[in-house]
Amino acid sequence: MTQQVIKGMVFDKDGTLFDFNATWGAWARGMLAAETANAPDMLEPLAKALGYSLDAGLFEPQSIVIAGTIKDVALAALPYLPDSETGSIIARFNAATMDVPQVEAAPLVPFLERLKNAGLKLGVATNDAEEPARAHLDVAGATPFFDFIAGFDSGFGGKPAAGQLHAFCEATGLSPDVCVMVGDSTHDLHAGRSAGMTTVAVLTGVAEHAELAPHADVVLRSIADLPAWLGV
Repeated sequence: MTQQVIKGMVFDKDGTLFDFNATWGAWARGMLAAETANAPDMLEPLAKALGYSLDAGLFEPQSIVIAGTIKDVALAALPYLPDSETGSIIARFNAATMDVPQVEAAPLVPFLERLKNAGLKLGVATNDAEEPARAHLDVAGATPFFDFIAGFDSGFGGKPAAGQLHAFCEATGLSPDVCVMVGDSTHDLHAGRSAGMTTVAVLTGVAEHAELAPHADVVLRSIADLPAWLGV
């Protein structure tokens, strides 16, 4: 597949459109402390279960939060929040993340305008829930540029399965071989390859080049490098 025939591009959200630890690193400590306010001895084991370093204020590369769905995260947290159940944890986490300021990996509006002006169809496929994902995109002014937005709860499943990417192709009328999946985790890249898309890894998440490179057709520093790679 050559870059000149690319007609569609699907993006992960956290760690791809938005820098992961710059957005979520410092904020997460306060959220975890609030969750364990009535049982402060649970703060450290909860953070460990979610792959979060309280000392560094950063998510670690193996964190379930990086690529898992909000349900995965809630299930991992459940043993440390004994007065809760999965549904209530999901609701609290979704509500807490809705208004968190997002640090853009590149200025999104001009970046997306450039891709749209080049004739590309654009989508978002995230393991976040759709409602907070749309809220984050709305605040960035990015929503109008996307032809398709799906969360893990949108009816197409979550990554690394390819359901969201097949749904993007159905929504846009494009075949997978003219589409690209852009993401910061192996879940993103596995979904892209399973769907038959070209895969592009970016380094604005937590995973490093060596982990992503075997699963990607190309590894870029960030989405800011995509226009040059595409030649647009």
